[in-house]
Amino acid sequence: MWLSNSSIGRKVVMSVTGLALILFLTFHMAMNLVAIFSAEAYNMICAFLGANWYALVATAGLGFLVVVHIVYAFWLTMQNRAARGSERYAVNATPKGVEWASQNMLVLGIVVLLGLGLHLFNFWAKMQLPEVLHMMGMHVDTANVTNGVYHIVNTFACPVYSILYLVWLAALWFHLTHGFWSALHTLGWNNQIWFERWRMIGNIYSTLVVLGFAVVVLFYWFCGGGC
Repeated sequence: MWLSNSSIGRKVVMSVTGLALILFLTFHMAMNLVAIFSAEAYNMICAFLGANWYALVATAGLGFLVVVHIVYAFWLTMQNRAARGSERYAVNATPKGVEWASQNMLVLGIVVLLGLGLHLFNFWAKMQLPEVLHMMGMHVDTANVTNGVYHIVNTFACPVYSILYLVWLAALWFHLTHGFWSALHTLGWNNQIWFERWRMIGNIYSTLVVLGFAVVVLFYWFCGGGC
């Protein structure tokens, strides 16, 4: 199958899964911003999602996209390193026009992955997971599983967590700014007119998404939701 047997096919898989994950990040960011304006509305959204079948299906689908994106990212990286051979050990200046992010996408991806693990620990493991375990008949604490604001306040009241999240978001910004236009380039939207346009659109879009997440972190870090 060309999607796995060819370099172009693997890049297409990376691009499609990456764009799908960007759409999810956009939804998640917009949902998080609600917490600033109305704790009640945000908790209603958390309750609507929770461990309902549609949310579980979406979570499984999202997990699948993340795994595929990661696997293909490592696959392409290893393929590129093997193709360069011993040349990768040579000390060369970064080629003109090549962004720092494009040279460090694997490292940025690892930081993003570690941040995702932290996020799952602080929120998913304390919200949707306990609901699922309770549905399976296990005795777990479900008192605050739909109280998203409660978990946001507890997480970002800790400066260490807030700083780690901001570092994660910085890495995510670099990852997205390169990945957005690179995905569109792979999918063929790369003519001379639109190449720079997509780069600019990608930078603006990625900045807005990351800023949306960062605003929530900073708001609950410094205000504790009481401002």
